[in-house]
This record gives sequence, C-alpha cells and structure tokens, in this order.
Amino acid sequence: MPDKNPDAGPPVTMGEGPARDELLRHTIPSGLKRYGRLALIAAVAIAALGVGWRMWKSHTTAQWTDDQAIPTVQIVKLAGAKSGSLNLPGEVQAFASAPIYAQVTGYMQKWYFDIGATVKKGALLAQIDPRTYQAALDQARGALARDNATLANARVDLSRYQALSAQNAISAQQLATQQATVNAQAGLVEADRAQVAQASINLAYTRIIAPFDGTVTTRAVDVGNLVTAGTPSNATPLFTVADQSRLRIYVRVPQNYASYIRPGMTVSFTVPQYQGRIFQATLVASAGAVASSTGTVLVQFGLDNPDGALQPGAYAEVKFPLPAGANGIRVPATALMFRDEGMLVATVDAANHVKLKTIVIARDMGATVDVAGGISPKDRIIDNPTDALQDGDEVKIANR
Repeated sequence: MPDKNPDAGPPVTMGEGPARDELLRHTIPSGLKRYGRLALIAAVAIAALGVGWRMWKSHTTAQWTDDQAIPTVQIVKLAGAKSGSLNLPGEVQAFASAPIYAQVTGYMQKWYFDIGATVKKGALLAQIDPRTYQAALDQARGALARDNATLANARVDLSRYQALSAQNAISAQQLATQQATVNAQAGLVEADRAQVAQASINLAYTRIIAPFDGTVTTRAVDVGNLVTAGTPSNATPLFTVADQSRLRIYVRVPQNYASYIRPGMTVSFTVPQYQGRIFQATLVASAGAVASSTGTVLVQFGLDNPDGALQPGAYAEVKFPLPAGANGIRVPATALMFRDEGMLVATVDAANHVKLKTIVIARDMGATVDVAGGISPKDRIIDNPTDALQDGDEVKIANR
C-alpha cells in the first residue's frame, strides 16, 4: 500500500488525448541537418589538408636532404696562358774580358792605370822590377857571344883539317873528331840563342800590358807587392780589362722552352739602373745541351754598347719571345689537388659528374700555374675542390 502523506497535494496526471501526444513529440530545429553536413565536410577537408601538408613536408625534406648530399662547386674560367714572352733572369758580360796575372815573379815597381780607366791595346798597365830579368838576358847574350866565337874557331880548324886530309896529312879520325867538335859547338850556340830568347820573353813579361782596347774593371796590386808567376785557382788577377763596346747576355732557358730557341732571334731586356729603357739583343750561340744540375739550356745573346750604358756583371730581366699557346693553359693554384697519383685537377663532365685529371705544370708563378698537358680549354675545372671529392661524384655548379 503506498504511504499516504497528508501534506502532499493532489497527484498530477499526464492526462490523455492530443495534449499528451503533443507533449511527447520531438521537433528538430529548421536547418540543423544542413549545418551538420557542412561541419562534417569541413572536418574531412581539414583532415585531408593536414595529411597532404605532412606528405608534402616529408617529400620536401627528403628532397632537401638529397640536395644537401650533392656538393655545390665553383667552376674556374679557363684562358690560355699569356703568350708573347717569358721573363728570365740574365747576366750581362763583356764580349771580351781578360783577367791579367803575372807571368814572372817579382816586386811591383809601378802601376799606371786604376779601375775605370780606358786603355788601348799594348798600353803599359804596370811594371814589375826588371833588373833580375835584364841581368839574366845579359848573361844569356854573353854566353851566346862566347859560344859563337868558339864555334867560329872550330869551323876554321875544320877547314884546315879538311885541307890536310885532302893531302893525306892527317888521318880520317882526326877530321871526324874536328867535325864532331864543330857540331857540338853549334848545338851550344843554338841553346844559347834559346836562352837569350827566354830571357827576352821574361824581361818583356815584367811589363803588364793591355791585351786589347777596353776598360780596367779591377786592380788588385800596389807598389811593392810581391807578385808570383802562375794562376792558382784562388789567385786574384792583377788587373781585369774588359771590352765594353760589345756585350754578351747569358740566359738559362728552361728545358720546356728550349725548342723555341731559333737562330737570329731577338730578345728585349731591362736593367735596374735604367727604369723604362728597353734594350735589344740578338742570339749569338746556344749551348745545345741541357745542364743536368739546373734543367736549363745556356743561351748567349749579343749587342753593341756604344754609349757604355751597360756594365759587365749587371743583372738583366730578359723577355724571351714565345709563340701563341706556348705557355699552355693558366689555372689558379687553388684548383690544384695533391694526391698520390700526382698533381690533379677536378673537372665536371656534361652530366655534372667529377672527372679527376692528371696535369703537367710547365711554369709555377705562385698564385697561378701554366699547365702544359692533361686538360683542354673546354674543361670545366672545379675551384677549391674538397679532399673528399672522388672521381665520379655528382656535383652542382654554383656559378653556371
């Protein structure tokens, strides 16, 4: 039995009929379905966009990673090495230069010309004390006179012996003995004449004379000095006379360029004391052989020096003429690779792959080198290649 609460009000009843049905019926608001569809479509679109973004980012990242794995390189612009001349050091020397040594021993009596003096052939440069050699000459002449007189007497006796032999007054042996005496005396006379000639020569050697027209370039003797005959390896010449009217220039040409030496070729050169003045010289001779110690060919050029502007012993910078292309291809030193295989450069082929090539350096000028072989002007050479770069690697060109 349900408890009865006296305080409770009368029970509420749902009632029956149309009122109850209206209360229980649920009505969907107008347009709600349309909004729901739009929301669903937006959610699907956002999800698809997110998935697509992630896929695109993943592809872009992979592509960036692949791109970073391919190194980017700079390409050198090649050009033929400058042609026209090769600068080489040269040495200016007098065409005729004579170091003069003493040919007899003695004390220096007097000298007449100092350095810088112009002398003529036969000019007396210095005088060695001649008294000893004059006495030797006088002695030789006296011996010659004595032996000449003895020979004359022997010949007179021989004539008399011949007359007596014709009369059978003396024996044949006596005649033969006298003939031998004459012959021996004649030999003594010839020896005396040789002694006179030698003494005359020695006396003449006491006069130090100039062998040709020229300039005295050195003097290493003074009055009272004892000079000795001979020319030991460490001896200093008494004088040096040089003919400066015509000069020689000696140039050592590297073996690589020896084939460009031609008869009659002309070179230009400069010397430090005449800035801006250019001199010309013509080929005189070539050694025709490569010096093993230097790998060069000694070449001699000649020129006239009428004004005496050039001095023997001067340094000259000679411009050795070369035909076009003789220097090969000029490459910056930064493009060189030092490997066990030798000197290399890294080139890039048409497919942007690395091709390492061995080169032959003709001339090293520090910042650049002239390459004589191994590459062509059409090659694309990598500048500053990394040590890890290998043959066949793919690269990208930065300055295409």
